[in-house]
Amino acid sequence: MPIVAQSTETTDWVSRFADEVIEESERRAPGKPVVVASGLSPSGPIHLGNLREVMTPHLVADEIRRRGHQVRHLISWDDYDRYRKVPAGIDGVDGSWAEHIGKPLTSVPAPTGSAHPNWAEHFKAAMTGALAEMGVEFDGISQTAQYTSGVYREQILHAMKHRGDIDAILDQYRTKKAPAGSAKKQQKPVDEAEIEAAEGSGAAAEDDGSSGTAGYFPYKPYCGECGKDLTTVTAYDDDTTELTYTCTACGFSETVALNEFNRGKLVWKVDWPMRWAYEGVVFEPSGVDHSSPGSSFQVGGQIVGIFGGQQPIGPMYAFVGISGMAKMSSSKGGVPTPADALKIMEPQLLRWLYARRRPNQSFKIAFDQEIQRLYDEWDKLDAKVAEGAALPADVAAHSRAVRTAAGELPRTPRPMPYRTLASVADITAGAEDQTLRILSELDPTDPLSGLDEVRPRLDKAEAWINTHVPADQRTIVREEADAELLKSLDEPSRQSLRLLLDGLAEHWSLDGLTHLVYGVPKVQAGFPADATPKELPAEIKTAQRTFFALLYHLLVGRDTGPRLPTLLLAVGQERVRVLLGE
Repeated sequence: MPIVAQSTETTDWVSRFADEVIEESERRAPGKPVVVASGLSPSGPIHLGNLREVMTPHLVADEIRRRGHQVRHLISWDDYDRYRKVPAGIDGVDGSWAEHIGKPLTSVPAPTGSAHPNWAEHFKAAMTGALAEMGVEFDGISQTAQYTSGVYREQILHAMKHRGDIDAILDQYRTKKAPAGSAKKQQKPVDEAEIEAAEGSGAAAEDDGSSGTAGYFPYKPYCGECGKDLTTVTAYDDDTTELTYTCTACGFSETVALNEFNRGKLVWKVDWPMRWAYEGVVFEPSGVDHSSPGSSFQVGGQIVGIFGGQQPIGPMYAFVGISGMAKMSSSKGGVPTPADALKIMEPQLLRWLYARRRPNQSFKIAFDQEIQRLYDEWDKLDAKVAEGAALPADVAAHSRAVRTAAGELPRTPRPMPYRTLASVADITAGAEDQTLRILSELDPTDPLSGLDEVRPRLDKAEAWINTHVPADQRTIVREEADAELLKSLDEPSRQSLRLLLDGLAEHWSLDGLTHLVYGVPKVQAGFPADATPKELPAEIKTAQRTFFALLYHLLVGRDTGPRLPTLLLAVGQERVRVLLGE
């Protein structure tokens, strides 16, 4: 049996939503499991912005589980959506993929070199793997399987029977033609799912279904000849359920019995509320682009009643960005995914980034030097929680990051500072013997028995160095001493090097070398090496910067580099002495 984690018993945003969801579920479906939902379209790489669509209900569902309630977190894979465009940055993609635009994502070949049977499965697999690593428990639902097996047949027939009611609701929100000469533009972008519906709606070019001379129809068949959704329904008989459509792509036309036909789907603005009713969804968040006036979430709140259901409760969530990048889009490609993030950070850190911010707060995930600061912040929080000194909201976010209702996530046994591990990986170029030597010398009183003690954090830091630090910023230790620079030094500079060299053996540990390198300028100025900043004149800081710059030039030929104590340990005593002119 799974271990039931203790409820966080706080008033953080997750707990507040859990309270509301439990109460609402008991009102709607007493005694039944609580149902929360997410929806993902595997139209391309599923990025870190999409991850918020999953993490928000996951965190709420997990809190509900911690309290002992049964809960289902559904992830609807919108893999029966149309293939809208060829994403940028997909290996092996060329012009041949464009011929599949308009087909279901599960009918499009996977990118070249993929082991998966189709386009949708290729991109679902990467996300599924990342969610497993993050401890996200969910029930996946393939919309291809649902539609093609006839699961939604009654809902489709019901929607067609009540198409007039649906059309009346949608008509309240349809875009009106702007007056002649008007240059007013939309304030917010239409969400991607609505764009997909709009581009696949045949002659009507609407995002909510076809409405031609034969009237409005909320259903789109995929063509029996070319397999695309560039079809227009031209006739439908409610009694016999005979439906006639014509494909504008290839000219094919046929009449089918809709009560036996499984090659098509409801348009997006009808499909989403239909699923709310069918699954009994109580909680589902929506992005800001779904929540603008006339958007799918707002309209769905009215349409869901036609199917006998209620709109889920749930927050509008803000965008997640990547430092230096614009808003992420799956279909455009070229954006970091959860799998990319998990190559350079542990699952706990990634979970924490989503747990500590309310859904309506936007935030950015940095793949640059900022990751080192984030890890420092995380380690400080970890220590405060262990000491019982953290604030309640921070304790809650930490708890949601390190464990789920099923138990704790695997973690690095000995989590050394990320920036230290990154520096060592940089200097050693991944050489394991050198890495073990350096890390063991950080604290000679408690040396490592092996690198597994610092994994997987070490592997994440090494991956970050190798994939996100430009070559011109990598650390390359000098092969031989800079004789010309050493010869040009004045007497105070020579004295500072002598003080450092004389203290190396005695201070050969991370703490010892930190004390030594910061202490040399103090001693030169006539102060004790352990004098605090308050006891020192401002000039000491200037002297320290000058001394540090000299050491960097002599060791790596630059003004800056990894933290000097770590760098000295990495270079090793013998080589340091040679490079500093002893």
